[in-house]
Amino acid sequence: MHDDLIARAKTWLAEDPDTDTRDELAKLIEAGDVTELAARFSGTLQFGTAGLRGELGAGPMRMNRSVVIRAAAGLAAYLKKKGQTDGLVVIGYDARHKSADFARDTAAVMTGAGLKAAVLPRPLPTPVLAYAIRHLGAVAGVEVTASHNPPRDNGYKVYLGDGSQIVPPADAEIAAEIDAIRSLNDVPRPTTGWETLDDSVLDAYLARTDAVLAANSPRTARTVYTAMHGVGKETLLAAFARAGFPQPVLVTEQADPDPDFPTVAFPNPEEPGAMDLAFAKASETNPDLIIANDPDADRCAVAVKTGNDWRMLRGDEVGALLAVHLVRRGAQGTFAESIVSSSLLGRIAEKANLPYEETLTGFKWIARVDGLRYGYEEALGYCVDPEGVRDKDGITAALLITELASELKQDNRTLLDLLDDIAVEYGLHATDQLSARVEDLSIIANAMQRLREHPPTELAGLPITRAEDLTQGTDKLPPTDGLRYTLDGARVIVRPSGTEPKLKCYLEVVVPVPTHADLPTARTTATDLLESIKRDLSAAAGL
Repeated sequence: MHDDLIARAKTWLAEDPDTDTRDELAKLIEAGDVTELAARFSGTLQFGTAGLRGELGAGPMRMNRSVVIRAAAGLAAYLKKKGQTDGLVVIGYDARHKSADFARDTAAVMTGAGLKAAVLPRPLPTPVLAYAIRHLGAVAGVEVTASHNPPRDNGYKVYLGDGSQIVPPADAEIAAEIDAIRSLNDVPRPTTGWETLDDSVLDAYLARTDAVLAANSPRTARTVYTAMHGVGKETLLAAFARAGFPQPVLVTEQADPDPDFPTVAFPNPEEPGAMDLAFAKASETNPDLIIANDPDADRCAVAVKTGNDWRMLRGDEVGALLAVHLVRRGAQGTFAESIVSSSLLGRIAEKANLPYEETLTGFKWIARVDGLRYGYEEALGYCVDPEGVRDKDGITAALLITELASELKQDNRTLLDLLDDIAVEYGLHATDQLSARVEDLSIIANAMQRLREHPPTELAGLPITRAEDLTQGTDKLPPTDGLRYTLDGARVIVRPSGTEPKLKCYLEVVVPVPTHADLPTARTTATDLLESIKRDLSAAAGL
């Protein structure tokens, strides 16, 4: 076993094109570090519907140039089998470690396979890449990003020519092509032949953002903005200037790209402490709202003042605010969300006589809904202009929520005032999460197995009226690894994360609110119920 492991590591080392990972692997081999080598060579990083995502390092279980070259070659082979023998593949990348290298490798592989390749001019938001695919008539797109993962990670997200991310069976077909590659020496990688795009593609994306806002709408709301050490600043500032909003006040410590994300434990606005610098800047400048993007700027977080403090709005709250804003503007088309998001969107759509769809988790599903006009997901993802970007877009979402804040400001009202109105009109839809980050993935598998074998019959004293194992699929949803419990006035969904080592439990309670005066009592009731559900569910899952 030991000799076989060393032999496989030496074979990999002989082909590795990157001096950094070659040196790393050579030291592990020389030291005879069997434990670490086994972790690197216990299999291969799996290509799935999120593409690739993992920790940077040497070996097939890490993100590195060798793994990316194989992934690019597999994608190229897949496209050629589908008849796209000389189509264009457009490639974007963020500012993480190795992202530019992975983008160049992808361009080289596509060129060597006879396809055309074009690389965005510099690190730019993921929505710019998603826009560029259809704008340039590409047959596929690749974005090199790990979104809001820790600094040690990187990833590889694949889109097809419709501008949306891959879904089954494309992921499995691409994975099969990757598995068929025996050696990097079999993958032609010329050093030239692809195009590096100029700023015209970014200019076209920014011009498209005009479609997000209503003509002559108020543009007065003042914002504090953080790019969370990512690539959003330049594009968001340009979009806000184009729209005529006041220039956002920057959280300077987080404004520019830095792949080490020095001020945050996790570069995700939802994580505790990530917004502290933004809150401090807002306390100094007293804006109308805080806007945050994640590092690749496809997510948008919003914070508002409450008393003397600032608080993050939940993704479901922003999702409802944007939906109501679009309905009032006369938006037509289907409103869609993932099953883990609040059921409030369905009620808003129903009252407005608009079509409504639920999908599996991820914008790869939301973006494919027929006639989509607006889609959102509770994890801070919003698609407000599907004709421009068929994916979540943190730039256009920021524009739209700032327009709404400006309209409310004109009437001396705030986003919180509108949320109160929504609660009275539709009932208070309170949501929360029970999330367990693990080092050992077997903990997640064991929790799911335990819930399947010994399902709870009630949570927080509320009987479970319907329990669904989503691995069987439903009449509207394809199979997925998840569980859904419907209770009297509540809903719970449990699923493993598709991008992080987490078990996620999504909780929602709905409390009627007869009048505005009843809101405080309703909120207390909802908070108590959510806490009780968390405790009972945690016990049932063995967490």
